[in-house]
Amino acid sequence: MTITTLFDNNAAWAAQVEAEDPGFFRRLGQQQAPEYLWIGCADSRVPANQIVGLAPGELFVHRNVANLALPTDLNMLSVLQFAVQYLQVRHVIVTGHYGCGGVQAALRRVELGLIDNWLQPLRAIAEANADTLAALDGEAARVNRLCELNVVQQTRNVAATPIVQQAWRAGRALSVHGWIYALSDGRLRDLGCTVDGPEQLEPAQRMQAGA
Repeated sequence: MTITTLFDNNAAWAAQVEAEDPGFFRRLGQQQAPEYLWIGCADSRVPANQIVGLAPGELFVHRNVANLALPTDLNMLSVLQFAVQYLQVRHVIVTGHYGCGGVQAALRRVELGLIDNWLQPLRAIAEANADTLAALDGEAARVNRLCELNVVQQTRNVAATPIVQQAWRAGRALSVHGWIYALSDGRLRDLGCTVDGPEQLEPAQRMQAGA
């Protein structure tokens, strides 16, 4: 497959979309009003829009290695602020996936170079849950459990940001969800860690966010 193939694929896709929904691209260019922000992994096997069956314009997306939502990441924070304050999204969805390579690297503690600094928060999660992970049988089970624990923590991180806290203080209906995707069957699973308001966060997290 060559680069030219990608342009050919694009032309075919655009023609098919326009044939099925005449005027789609003209309407799409006039506004952007998604209800959802997806914070997910950059893994090529986890295409956000396709997984949830949404068309272009219906899902605002931020992706990085291991779907981290760090309070020091200006890229993620800028996306979050734009989505919450200007696009007025109603749902922020942190989505990880089983078998994540970033999570696996953090658990194995292999040296990879620059990305080691990025994965340090994941290693901290692993250390904080060392007993839970050690009790599981096999590396695959430990990686998958750490994938889940990571989503839960990143969901809390998003909910604790001043951006989300300010939206709640303003009376906005905004929920932060934690989901995980299985490559083995293509299904999403809700990890049951949704945060709908500041009272659902631990006191230390509320203080950190200035709530």
